[in-house]
Parts: sequence; C-alpha cells; structure tokens
Amino acid sequence: MSSSPRPTPADPAGTAAADTAVPAVPRGRAAIAGAVAAAAALATGELVAGLLPGALSPLAAVGGAVIDFAPPGSKDLMVSLFGTADKLALGVFLTAVVLLVGAALGLVARRSLLPAAIGIAVIAGVGALAGLRSPIAAPAATVLSAALQATVGIWVLVLLLAAAPARSGDPTAGRRGFLVRAGALGALTVVGGGVGRALLEGQATAYAGGATGSAPGATIAPFPAVVDPAPTPPPDASFAVDGITPLVTSNDDFYRIDTSLITPSVDVNRWSLRVFGMVEREVTLTMNQLLELPLIERYVTIACVSNLIGGDLVGNAKWTGVRLSDVLAMAGVQPGATQVVPRSVDGWTAGFPTAWITDPAHPRDALIALRMNDQPLPAQHGFPARLIVPGLYGYVSATKWLKELELTTLEAFDAYWVPRGWAKEAPILTQSRIDTPRGDTQLQPGPVPVAGVAWAPDRGISRVEINVDGGDLWQEATLATEIGPQTWVQWRWTWPATSGDHTLYVRATDGTGEVQTAELSRPDPDGARGHHEVHVKVA
Repeated sequence: MSSSPRPTPADPAGTAAADTAVPAVPRGRAAIAGAVAAAAALATGELVAGLLPGALSPLAAVGGAVIDFAPPGSKDLMVSLFGTADKLALGVFLTAVVLLVGAALGLVARRSLLPAAIGIAVIAGVGALAGLRSPIAAPAATVLSAALQATVGIWVLVLLLAAAPARSGDPTAGRRGFLVRAGALGALTVVGGGVGRALLEGQATAYAGGATGSAPGATIAPFPAVVDPAPTPPPDASFAVDGITPLVTSNDDFYRIDTSLITPSVDVNRWSLRVFGMVEREVTLTMNQLLELPLIERYVTIACVSNLIGGDLVGNAKWTGVRLSDVLAMAGVQPGATQVVPRSVDGWTAGFPTAWITDPAHPRDALIALRMNDQPLPAQHGFPARLIVPGLYGYVSATKWLKELELTTLEAFDAYWVPRGWAKEAPILTQSRIDTPRGDTQLQPGPVPVAGVAWAPDRGISRVEINVDGGDLWQEATLATEIGPQTWVQWRWTWPATSGDHTLYVRATDGTGEVQTAELSRPDPDGARGHHEVHVKVA
C-alpha cells in the first residue's frame, strides 16, 4: 500500500494545507533558521515603523511595556548598572530574547511547522498589542505592521528550512549552502532593522530642525527676542582646574533619562499644548501662539532622582522659554487645584504641587522651555517643548515632548513613577561631588587640587567642605561665584597630600543652612543621600 509524500518546507502550498514535519533538519540549523526568522520579523517592524506614520517600533513598544510594568526598584537598578545607556541595554536584552525564542521555534519546526509559524505570529502580535497602548500609535498601521512582520518571519523560516536538511551525498556542501542563505538573510535583516531605526531617529531630528525654518514646510514664526535674558556668567564663576565639570553642560553631554526607547517624532506644525482640568477655561496653544508670550532665559540645574552619590545624572544649562505661570494664568487656575500634571506626547506623566510655582513668598520661574543653551531644543531633550521646574527632580516635573497640562488635586492623581514606589513630592536634595582627583588614582605628595560641583536648586550653596580620612576636621573650600540659586556652583580646595592611602569626603551646606547629610540611602524613593568619597594613593 503506497502513501502520498508529505510536503516539505519548500512547498508553501503544502505548508498552508497541512502541518508539515521536517525531521531531516539538524538541530543547529533549525535553531539558526528560527533565530533568523524571528530577527527578520523584528527588523520588518522596525523598517515599517520608519516608513509608515503611526506604526511603532515593536522593540520600542515592548520595551516601553516592560518599563511600565517593571516592579518597583527596577528603574534604580537599571540606571545604577547602565546609567544613560539603560535603554540601549534593555533593547539589547529584548533583541536577545526574541532571537532565543526564535531559535526555540526553529527547533519546534523540526517536528511541526504550524506551531512554529503560529509562534512567529504571536511574537508579532505581542509587539502590536504593546504598540496599541501608546497614544501616538495608529491602530490600522500597527495591525498592518504586525501582519507584515508575521508574513516575513514565516517566509524566512520556510525558506531556510528548505535549505536546511542534511544531504546524504555531500553533508558539507549542504551545510555550506544553508549558512550562505542564512547569512545573506541575516545581513538583510540587520540592514533593514538599522535603516528603520535610523529613519525613526532621523525623523525626530528632522522635525526639530524644521522648527528653525530649515526644513521644507516649516511654518513656525521666527524665534522672537528674549525680554528677560539670563546674565552672562562672570569669569570667576568657573575655575581653571583640570577635570572639573564645566559650569554649563553642553547639549550633547547633558544626561538623558526617560522611558522612551525611541525619540518621539513631533511635527511642530501640528503640535499644540492643551491646558485643562480645574481651570476657568480650557486653553489650547499652538507654537506660534506660545511664542507670542514673553520669553525669558534662566540657568537651571536639573537632576535625576536615580543619580547615585557622586553620579553624573545632573546637568546645568541655559533654558529659554515662557513662564509656566503665564500659561496657567491664561486658563485661570481654580483655587482647589493643588497639583499640576504635565503629559508627554507618548502618555508619560509627571506631577507636582501647584504651590511650588505659585507661592508668592518663594517665586520660582518654572519654564516651558523651547531652547537649550541658545539652540533649538534637541529632539532627545524634549522638542518641541519641555518643562523645567527649579528645585524638583525630573521624574515629577521635567516632562519632555510636552503635550498637556492638567490641573487637578494631589489626592486625585498619581503620576507615572509614584505607583512604582517613588515619592510623590521630590525636592532635589543638597548634593556635592568630587570631580578631581578621580577615585583610585595615584598622586604625588605635595599640593593637589581637589575640585568639583555642588547643587541645591533652588536654595543655592553657601559652603562646601572637605574631609581627609574621616574624623571631625572639615576644611572649607573656595566657591566660585554663583550665577543663581537655581544652579550648581563650582568649588576647589588645595590639599597638602602626604604619602599613603587616603579617602577624601565632601559635603555642602545650602542657602537655608541645611548641611548635606552623611547618612547613606538608596535613590528610591526620593533621592540618594550621603557624602561623596574618593579613594586615592599618594606615593
């Protein structure tokens, strides 16, 4: 009795019609085929996201969901391990997971192609579901992208499995042919994914460039004159000490910590800022309308709450924009509105007390910032507009890609990081850092310059002191001229270094007289505490 031959992976019609088994495929080749197929599906999603408006990067969408649902403390761990490369690390991890799942599906396909194909479709579906959570996703484009991802991934799997069976006559030639095909498809995958990611990042940068009129179609009015400029920092605001942090952080060197794995692309010609909630009247402002308000400049130091003692997740820049209080006044804040809730275009939220910016006894120039260090606000730092609120950690205030301002009560709403274990109110703590000498360096005996920065926005710094090897003796450092209570200040001290192993400690006193505490604490829930210390060897 004869039977009809079973279809092989080279027969797409047979694959669609029956659950195909491919027992002759070696395990290693099957795993490679599955990994390349999963990578091809992922790269297709990245490429479609770069080409089709409203389609999100599946890697960024899933990464965003991971960040959103991660347990309390995970943000602190990731930042402490990877710093500003935390999003890159997450992207690499997720890519590795996709490849491993794909390899497992390739092994499954040795026995049955149908569940492996379903698995690839599930991978694409997970990315689509994660993408649909975003307010900037277009449902139709997201579903279309997922369908293309699944189609390409399954096609690549079938194509590679067709070349994977070992040849009885010449197994070496069969292996070589499979590896050539897998390598070619893998290379196309890398190129396609890279092109998609470059298109996404390039689109955000292009939109930011368009705000200056340099891009075709830009309709934004020329940036008007600043009515209240920041004073030029005097020469004695900076010390000429090798290794000390510059007084003003350049845009390229300014730290970036946020939840967006891909910089949001915001077309300023379609952008507007909505003010609503507990207000007398809802207000929506286009960029041109926002530019009609008085522009001011302020040097302001901002910091990330995840910054470790001695860390570099802090920066000082000159910000140009309009007063937040001017915009809120247009809407008329109701007396019971105790919280300002800013929202980003991607749905991220912050939240801080309304009194922080409206207290007449302690006026603070919170800004809707449009420029950074005399340049258009870079895309990665929040173009077209972001909030800068002196004295508050960024996670409760410094909203990038600003889209909405809601007035509500402190009891009615918890912003993004609060349910994840972080404090609801988060003034920046008094902090100081030793920039030079670096830790674990070897020095020569004699005069050694010790220098760094200290900050307590918006209270200012009144004193910085150095301690050598512990004990009660603290020696006062020289402060540079402060350019404002909202910024950090440089300091320096000359140490008569003697031979041996030594530990240097630094502490600051803010403008209210509060001395930086020595008691150590983790960054969560409201900032790290303790004295920065540096260990050196003098010989």
